[in-house]
Amino acid sequence: MLIYIVEDEERIRELESYALEKNDFEVMGFENSEGFYKALEDKIPDLILLDIMLPGDDGLTILKNLRNNSMYDTIPVIIISAKDTELDRVKGLDLGADDYMCKPFGVMEMVSRVKARLRGIAKNTDGQITFEKLMISEKTRDVTADGKTIELTYKEFELLKMFMSNPRIVLRRDDILDRIWGRDSTGRTLDVHIRTLRAKLGECGRYIVTVRNVGYKLDKDE
Repeated sequence: MLIYIVEDEERIRELESYALEKNDFEVMGFENSEGFYKALEDKIPDLILLDIMLPGDDGLTILKNLRNNSMYDTIPVIIISAKDTELDRVKGLDLGADDYMCKPFGVMEMVSRVKARLRGIAKNTDGQITFEKLMISEKTRDVTADGKTIELTYKEFELLKMFMSNPRIVLRRDDILDRIWGRDSTGRTLDVHIRTLRAKLGECGRYIVTVRNVGYKLDKDE
């Protein structure tokens, strides 16, 4: 699988490249947006690791351009940035990033997140995301679980989409609440929606796993 790294610091770019290549990924690195855009026209990667503070177009501008282009809008993007405030993370995720890591970061964790993104999610040009026996369509907002059509409310759908876009990654309760409901929400709201969502998904509800004192994750192995 091909991964593009957009990172202007050579040391970090080489570190990321080395770690991924040791795990049998094909990697191409770029120090600015210009080289990245040219390569993108030639070959579409399976995933992009994206810094924010870059010469030329910054990472958020690159992300916007990707999400506004139907040729590239389904490419998974993981932001890796020194901008580490909650507001920075929320902004990146709201613009369409699939994951956000803060510098300094653990190389092993980075590789694990890349593998989880590529292993657990299949997303096609129709905006469908699948995980095991679950399937959702971002365009039609249809949901099927074990082949059965499931009716979800708007918030339930957004919650399930967040899990399916981050398979096997532990999502903190506060991050879920901020992303789905905003700051004026409580843990009780999340707990009720999780319980209802699990019930509606039937046997597939077991994929939503509670991580004690932290949050939840989507995983088939629990």
